[in-house]
Amino acid sequence: MPGLLFFASCGKQTVKADVGEVKDTLSDQDSLSSGTGTGSGSASDSSASDIASESLTDADSLKAGPSAQEKMAMEKSEAMQKLVNEDVHFDYDSAVLSQSAQEILKKKAAYLEKYSAILVTIEGHCDDRGTNEYNLALGEKRAQSARNFLINLGISSSRIKTISYGEEKPLDPANNEVAWAKNRRAHFILG
Repeated sequence: MPGLLFFASCGKQTVKADVGEVKDTLSDQDSLSSGTGTGSGSASDSSASDIASESLTDADSLKAGPSAQEKMAMEKSEAMQKLVNEDVHFDYDSAVLSQSAQEILKKKAAYLEKYSAILVTIEGHCDDRGTNEYNLALGEKRAQSARNFLINLGISSSRIKTISYGEEKPLDPANNEVAWAKNRRAHFILG
């Protein structure tokens, strides 16, 4: 005879003790153990005292703010977001870096110098005017142009890969000059 079997479980929850409650609990335990005169509460007093000091340490660290290691991790995260979120744009039918594109690449080079373990892939993109073959070649030229600029700034060539998507991955699918300008770009991804 087939039957159903149900399992129920409760998830484990981490509970953070309030410092005031821990102190109240400790004073209650102290008064109980001192009233008995047997000394049986000494082990629990010791463990409660340990818990209280850990809770106080946790509370102090929360008040002090993020640690140096946490700050470095936040800085690195922000730097990586800037690295990948700012594209380099190109003029129509061109792989020549404009002055503003060079400034963006200089910022990216500074991040890459600071975080030397980071690898990047530069994606070359085009608008949808032109043949697929032509746009794939132009996208590769754009990615290579950005790569060569970074290499000339001192970034190791082994850390930078390139790929061309031509017109295959438009940022804006509209069919107008504003969309085409957005799509003519070199985009950075980590790894």
